[in-house]
Amino acid sequence: MSQGIVIIGSGFAARQLVKSIRKLDAGVPLTLIAADSIDEYNKPDLSHVMSQGQRADEMTRQRAGEFAEQFNLRLVPDTWVTDIDADNRVVKGNGQQWHYDSLVLATGSSARLPPVEGRELLLTLNSQQEYRACESRLIDARRVVILGGGLIGCELAMDFCRAGKQVTVVDNSPSLLASLLPPEVSGRLQHKLSAMGIEILTGQQLLMLERGATGLEVRLASGRVLEVDEAISAIGLHANSDLARRAGLTVNQGIVVDDGLRTSREHIYALGDCAEINGRLMPFLQPILLGAMTLAKNLLGQNASLKLPAMLVKIKTPELPLQLAGETRRNDLNWQISTGPEGLIAKGFDQAQKLCAFVVSEGQVPQAFALLREL
Repeated sequence: MSQGIVIIGSGFAARQLVKSIRKLDAGVPLTLIAADSIDEYNKPDLSHVMSQGQRADEMTRQRAGEFAEQFNLRLVPDTWVTDIDADNRVVKGNGQQWHYDSLVLATGSSARLPPVEGRELLLTLNSQQEYRACESRLIDARRVVILGGGLIGCELAMDFCRAGKQVTVVDNSPSLLASLLPPEVSGRLQHKLSAMGIEILTGQQLLMLERGATGLEVRLASGRVLEVDEAISAIGLHANSDLARRAGLTVNQGIVVDDGLRTSREHIYALGDCAEINGRLMPFLQPILLGAMTLAKNLLGQNASLKLPAMLVKIKTPELPLQLAGETRRNDLNWQISTGPEGLIAKGFDQAQKLCAFVVSEGQVPQAFALLREL
């Protein structure tokens, strides 16, 4: 008797996989198990909740019951899966167990916390649940420090500033978006954030956090102490791979998969933020969409391979829109940059004068699609 497909997780990757499977097969048994309510929300909206005055419950787009009915699947909400018995094809959690023919780990990622004293005082905004737990504190806060000047940190900094809060960004890198952009390109965003009134402290090391008489005291290695109402950690994400590791799957930065999204154990797959593909974690929309379509085919007996084109990354900083693609992190590229009142175009070329990366901003954003075809 068929046990069907069991999916662990309820985020964008899990839901997209369900939709992709149902386009191909309306009847294969599907079970989705997750630690949350399995209500649907749009995670990127977390970058705009403050300026738009959106409450956590208002983010919900579709209730779990409607999702189950629409796509003909069994839901098991509010359940932590604690063990995978790969030999017998069983997952266990909350005193229950579920048999599977194929198992998909779509366990997502969690926000990193810095290894410093007082890190338990930091808030994170990586899910609707996390926002719900601290929304009143963030709404009431007047002074906010954001640890991390990467993609999420810059998006949150602009959003909190637009909501009328006093914002400071602290990052130990010499420039903002250091893992994505060369300094001469990210400088335009840094200038914009500074002009909005956001204090940017790059090249700064966090020492500790502690409660003070009037809020939080954030101590930096430079000796400076920032007095704020709340502090948010946006220093990056780590793949939720503990369950996979306990099951004996190969785990590196994330759960290692091949180009068919197969893990090191037969009949077990991984998709989304938790999956490491070709040595890389890719927590972006396009690889998850394409991965879900590839995996759906493989779960239903086909032999598909994930082929990823050059991907466009959009940075949600509405006062200065940015889009980028290619190998922007390579330090051997020769960047040709043109700037003007209408925006920036930066092109990264290798020694053979081949276009390997680009960044566009503001009014130059429409150029992105033509440049993407060149990559």
